[in-house]
Amino acid sequence: MNNEVMNSIYSQVSIKDGKKVIENILLDIYFKPGISTKDIARKTLLPLPIVAAIKKEFIKAGVIEQNRGVNCTPRGIRLVEHTMGYGQLDRSLYQRLKYEQWQSDELDSMLTKLEGVFEGRPQVDVTIDQSRCTLETSMKRAILALRHEALIGRDIVCLGDDDLVSVSLGFLLKQLFQQDAHKSNTRIHLFEIDKRIISYVNYLAEVEDLPIVCYEMDFREQLPADFLRRFDCVFTDPPYTQQGMSLFVSRGVQLLKQEIGLPIFLSFAHKSPDFALAMQREFSRMGLLVTSVLPRFNEYIGAEIIGNTSQMIVLQSTEETKESIARDYRDALYTGEVRRTIRSYECKRCNHVTEVGFQMQWQTIEQLKKEGCPSCRHDTFELIQKKNA
Repeated sequence: MNNEVMNSIYSQVSIKDGKKVIENILLDIYFKPGISTKDIARKTLLPLPIVAAIKKEFIKAGVIEQNRGVNCTPRGIRLVEHTMGYGQLDRSLYQRLKYEQWQSDELDSMLTKLEGVFEGRPQVDVTIDQSRCTLETSMKRAILALRHEALIGRDIVCLGDDDLVSVSLGFLLKQLFQQDAHKSNTRIHLFEIDKRIISYVNYLAEVEDLPIVCYEMDFREQLPADFLRRFDCVFTDPPYTQQGMSLFVSRGVQLLKQEIGLPIFLSFAHKSPDFALAMQREFSRMGLLVTSVLPRFNEYIGAEIIGNTSQMIVLQSTEETKESIARDYRDALYTGEVRRTIRSYECKRCNHVTEVGFQMQWQTIEQLKKEGCPSCRHDTFELIQKKNA
């Protein structure tokens, strides 16, 4: 959101927490008329003098007034409703989703419809480390954006989306805005290498009238300049390698606006302490703050190798945020590239042995099953050997 009032107040008040905090203060006043200055300070974790200074600038701009607590003026209400996109919001549902359990009877019909949408997803391509999360996980991610004030009136980007988070975001906005997601002033952008997913999301966006735009993109290539520093929020569930995490988070940093306090929602496997420490060092190197780690937040279908779960790591931009990978990337990225394992499978009908692995004729057992045994075309195999390439 680009707003002259917010920019002006941010320039007048010396605050290291970023412009987003000023926006959140106005939203607190809008949703809780009569809120006290102390309650605002308590909620934002800002020192009382800073909150008082921001409040003073809002009053000077004619956006709020002090009258039995702090309230929005008509100008402030227009600012929140028209410029920030909250005008036709179902406020009751919004408040419940923000502060209570996300399950709601009002969401049941939406989730029922989404069940068919998620069942229709393209099959996973394990060569690019795809693994499908559950519908509930995808919707939890969308609600996480709502709780971080990163849903309404924002430019959101999903870096890869076999989990259909872009679709969950769009459906949630429809539910909040009387079936018209465009009233939210939110724009959802999907960057994806898999043409099947792009085609499916494009179809859903057209049929359901969702504010989603898709772009085919390989993150190993340098990002187009037109997209840099444009977005308010990033979602990514990258390959679960150190290289994959570094590359996808770097691309997210490049896409974020150069502002303090913008979130990157990173879904990633639970890893060993040494691996987690290396991740923390990489976050620090990129000037990213870890604001929360939610263990077992994500659940997946058929991802036994990671126990069908992963964590959600919420990162936040700072003054020092800078990508660690800016240009083209040519090293190993996906799990099959980093851990080059050759597996030998024996056909249960004719006992023919076929090797499967990176840069071989069959890179995955799924591909071999689909094409069948090269000797007899049977599609049932037994793993008999595994070795490093």
